[in-house]
Formats: sequence, structure tokens, C-alpha cells
Amino acid sequence: MSSSALGQCLSFTTQGLVLQPVWDYLILNHHESLRSPLFPVLLSITTYFLLVGVYTVLDLLAPTWPSIRRYQLHPHLAVPPSQVCTTLGVTLYNHLLYIFPAAVAQWLWKPPTPLPAEAPTLWGFFLGVLGCLLVFDLQYYLWHLLHHRVPWLYRTFHAVHHQYHRPFSLVTQHLSGWELFSVGFWATLDPILLRCHCLTTWAFMVFNVYVSTEDHCGYDFPWSTHRLVPFGLWGGAPKHDAHHQRPGTNLAPFFSHWDRLGGTHGEPTISEPTHSEELDHVKD
Repeated sequence: MSSSALGQCLSFTTQGLVLQPVWDYLILNHHESLRSPLFPVLLSITTYFLLVGVYTVLDLLAPTWPSIRRYQLHPHLAVPPSQVCTTLGVTLYNHLLYIFPAAVAQWLWKPPTPLPAEAPTLWGFFLGVLGCLLVFDLQYYLWHLLHHRVPWLYRTFHAVHHQYHRPFSLVTQHLSGWELFSVGFWATLDPILLRCHCLTTWAFMVFNVYVSTEDHCGYDFPWSTHRLVPFGLWGGAPKHDAHHQRPGTNLAPFFSHWDRLGGTHGEPTISEPTHSEELDHVKD
């Protein structure tokens, strides 16, 4: 590489425009799709069902594939098909009753998204995603704490999510309409409040869905987020699994600092199946 070409590359990188080729490609080839008010909704839904599909296949293979079962948090319990059907039914019901009408309304009344010519800088991209995660983490921690401390709120809006003490991926959106609205509202609002670039917003939405599904997947892989983030700063699937067993602990969706500061932090423990769980497993 010539010195002038190398200098251009270094200038390109130091200016933080390494995402510009990606953004130019998206604008050139998918301009109208990206501008559509439906795009963020379709992106989140597609990401969710792709992830859930992968984890569900793993759940089906795990009982006969030791190489998969070794990473399960509860290898002694298979995911019953009846629970897969129930959680899938609730998820589809919520999408038809809440998400589909909201998407149609957005498509009818929201103007097309303006797409800037410049991509975000790499630094701005990562800071934007991190900022959205931190804000969302605090919002949901407070919501979650309130709905666990006030019995009426828990029974009315949050208990449906805690019907499963050993979560699997489809439990992620086994929610009441109010909780689904709250989560969707913050995920949409936070990038606006932080004035994020479109690309940053979409990355946050995808990562948000990814880690939310990962929290409920029931697996502890070597590449799981809590193993990649150092110093125990990230909660992850083991701690959220513990939350479903001990509902007063590990209330934050992503990071662990609010639980440590708020006295709601709890370490995951290895537990044997209860008698009722063994009966449920036999019946299914």
C-alpha cells in the first residue's frame, strides 16, 4: 500500500467514519425500506423470532445431544412441548392484539424517517448504544422493582411472566400487554432522547432483543454476554434464571450495578428439580 493510500485510510479511521461504507451501501440499496416507519418494528420482530427459533431448536435437540445439554442451566429438565405452545400462543396473541395495531398506526401517521447522508462515527455509535442500554436498564429496574414490591401491580401486570421458574427463550415475551408496552415505549423513546443516529438506534434495538432473549434462553455458553463483559458488570442468563426462582433478586435487565446498589443482587445457584417440576416433565 502506498504512503498516500495508507494516509487516507488512517485519516478515514481517525475521523471515525469507518461505518460510512456500510451506511452508504444501506442508503444506496435499501433507501425506501429504511425510511419506512415499519422498518424498526419489522427489524425487532424478525430478530426476536430468529433468535427464538434457534434456541427452540437447541431445546429440542438438547435431550439427545450432550454437546448442547452441557451448556443448559438445568440439564436435568427438558423444555416441555406444552410450555413451548403456551408461550408461543401468548407471544402471537400479544403481537396481533398490541404490536400489529401499533405498527399499522405508525405506518399511517408517522412520516418517513429522514436518513442523514453521514454515518455515525464509530465512537458515537458505541456510545449511543451504551447510553441507550444504561438508560433502559435504569427505567426497567425501577419498573421491575415497583411491580415486585406492590402486590396489586405484580398480580395484575407482572405475574404472568413469572409462571415459569425455569425460563426458556419464548418466556422472553410471555408478558402482559402493559409490560410489553412499557418495554417497547422505552426502547423507542431512549434513542430519541439521546439523539442517536438511525444506525445506532437500529443497532440498539437488535442488541436489546438479543440480550433480552439471551437472558431467558436457559443456556450459559462461553460466548454469552456476561462472560464477555468483565468484572461481573453484566447480569446474564444465570442471574436472570435465578430471578425467576427468587423473584426479589436480579431485577435489572442488563447490568448488575443497580441490583448491587439497591440490595437486590443475588448469585445464581445450582438447584435440583422440585417434585412438581419432575411431575410436569413426566406429564409432558
